[in-house]
Amino acid sequence: MTQQDAKFRPQSDGPLSHLGRLIAVSSGKGGVGKSTVAANLAVTLARQGLRIGLVDADLYGPSIPGMLGIPGDTPPVMSPDRKVIPAEAHGVKVISMGMLSGDDKPAILRGPMVTKYLQMFVTEVAWGQLDMLFLDLPPGTGDTQLTLAQAFPLTGAVVVSTPQDVSLRIARRGLRMMEQVNVPILGIVENMSGFTCPSCGEVTHIFRQGGGQKIAASLDVPFLGSIPLDPAIVDSGDGGTPLVVSAPDSLAAQAYAGIATALSGGADQPGGLAVPFDWHIARGEGKPSAANPTSQNPSDRPVSLDYDDAGLAIGWPDGTTQTASPRDLRLSCRCAACRDEATGKPLLEPAAVPLEVAATRIWSVGNYAIGVEFSDGHNSGIYTFEVLRGLESTEAEDV
Repeated sequence: MTQQDAKFRPQSDGPLSHLGRLIAVSSGKGGVGKSTVAANLAVTLARQGLRIGLVDADLYGPSIPGMLGIPGDTPPVMSPDRKVIPAEAHGVKVISMGMLSGDDKPAILRGPMVTKYLQMFVTEVAWGQLDMLFLDLPPGTGDTQLTLAQAFPLTGAVVVSTPQDVSLRIARRGLRMMEQVNVPILGIVENMSGFTCPSCGEVTHIFRQGGGQKIAASLDVPFLGSIPLDPAIVDSGDGGTPLVVSAPDSLAAQAYAGIATALSGGADQPGGLAVPFDWHIARGEGKPSAANPTSQNPSDRPVSLDYDDAGLAIGWPDGTTQTASPRDLRLSCRCAACRDEATGKPLLEPAAVPLEVAATRIWSVGNYAIGVEFSDGHNSGIYTFEVLRGLESTEAEDV
């Protein structure tokens, strides 16, 4: 195993281990150049010899194929095992709705179909072995972001903003959303940082200066770097050849290289239970492996799960085990059918829950929660780790 292979070896032996690190590239608002940043970072890392994949997760406004010169009129083909074979450009494997629908055909999709396509783009594509898979998200904090955070164990997120105050304020919301679903923030990228005159070399800060660095410091997250405003970035993207290929010695290309180096040097998956998992309790299949409790484990993430007649036993990094009875767990469900979303008032009547109710299946929801299916058929509840920690325990002891 080479040093590079060791550095990027899969974090677990789970069904997504071949994808390496899953890194979301996000922004609070549109128009900040997020997709351009994602494309150039992916190509930079591929040119450094890493195995890189790129998911264009903006289903309604796919732009990655055009930036990488991938024709939109040739749909991808299927492999013998019925997986989609991704396109490849500049050393990066790519999947995008733009490759399925063409340039001028709109994707008219409701929420369930958005979820279906996103899951297909990650799990039903013949990616092969990757070191990193970038997910270029649409702007905002909506269904796409939540679906990806719930369905996949994201290694972390890169947040792109411009130096404008309004862009930075909205970027802050995106940061908070990622934090709420336990997606680590790998850092902030300040795009369109300043314009360098090609004639005299004078730098003009059109959108103010240093805002990205300030907000990173205020939120205690890394500042990955600033990318200057360069017309060549737009020209290169429109021509299907990213700037890091067409002008590798430019200041902007050097900025992309610095950010790529920062990403490839860290970003380990957070400690705790190995995710994803899908534990069918009755069949005894898919039980998650326990993690060793160490100082490196996040204090708010379980390190073990077990289940018997007493209920769900949850091991925490501080060495304690908390056990919640199946009925208490069922009564604590916070889904829309069991609790009023506006007031938080319980809607589920305790008398409606059988005394002998049991959990039949438990699965991971991203990095921040579990889902539980019960013997009474209920399966729509998501239990965040914070909610689990707050449950009354029928037994708590040092382990």
